[in-house]
Amino acid sequence: MTALTVVFRTRSDIEADIVQALLESHGVESVRTAGAPPGMFPFTVSTLGETRVSVREGEAEEAVRIIESHRAQVGGGLVVPLPQQFAALESRLGYRFRDRGLLEHALTHKSKAHEDPSGGVVDNESLEFLGDAVLGLVVADALFRAFPAYSEGQKSKIKSNLVSTTALAEMAEGLGLGEHMILGRGEEKTGGRRKPALLADTCEALIAALYLDGGLDAARAFIVRELAPRIEEARVPGYFGRDHKSRLQERLQGLGRSLPCYRVSAEAGPEHRKQFSVQVVVDDLVLAEGEGRTKKDAEQEAARAALERLAAEGDGETP
Repeated sequence: MTALTVVFRTRSDIEADIVQALLESHGVESVRTAGAPPGMFPFTVSTLGETRVSVREGEAEEAVRIIESHRAQVGGGLVVPLPQQFAALESRLGYRFRDRGLLEHALTHKSKAHEDPSGGVVDNESLEFLGDAVLGLVVADALFRAFPAYSEGQKSKIKSNLVSTTALAEMAEGLGLGEHMILGRGEEKTGGRRKPALLADTCEALIAALYLDGGLDAARAFIVRELAPRIEEARVPGYFGRDHKSRLQERLQGLGRSLPCYRVSAEAGPEHRKQFSVQVVVDDLVLAEGEGRTKKDAEQEAARAALERLAAEGDGETP
């Protein structure tokens, strides 16, 4: 068995990819291994362990020369500095991460982890779980303060709209998260950067990363700023009772068509994080389909898509 020598160490999966591609372009084959480095305690603050790039012992000197040459070209201690990778996103967030490994972790989809044979890539599902809880707390607190006279039911209705897949996906699109997500090849080919469910999940993971890196104040500042326009919409007369499903029913009645019915077409994910796909059916025809964390969210998304289709076909006012 040929002896291997470690020529590069990093906590960034992106950087390891770049180093391997760099070496390959110079005809040097490499192997990547991963795992948390040994330490005094049985845990680490960051969930991203050290990734090591190794080459054959006889090619180690040449590999180091290639890497060092590239460092000089980019003018930094890292082959491709993470601040440079995520500078635009941090600017949009209005927050600079102390631990940029957290930001990378938040952007890493499970499809990337599944395609990594070393097992060293950690996906963002645990961060999604935490981000969902932080988002719920911050939104509930903001609504409690903004609408003291509203009933519990009214505040719950607003909260449901604010934390829905649709709202989070729109927030992610506004941040340009799609272009920063770290996806596997399969997910990339199927348009993962534009999928509402993936965008919403990444947004929640990002909220968790902000919370872990900067505390609740950092997460709250981001959430409240991004959701402020939607919170203000709740002050507009007619906000309640005019959801997408209600509007679709009214539109179809005005067109003399049958009332819509909704049916679940697919379920995915573990029990605690189900993802539902729902079809809205009119006159035995599927008018549109939507996805959501709950059946209600998926129905609302399907109704919204149906309204857009009707508008595009000229069957009523623009939604």
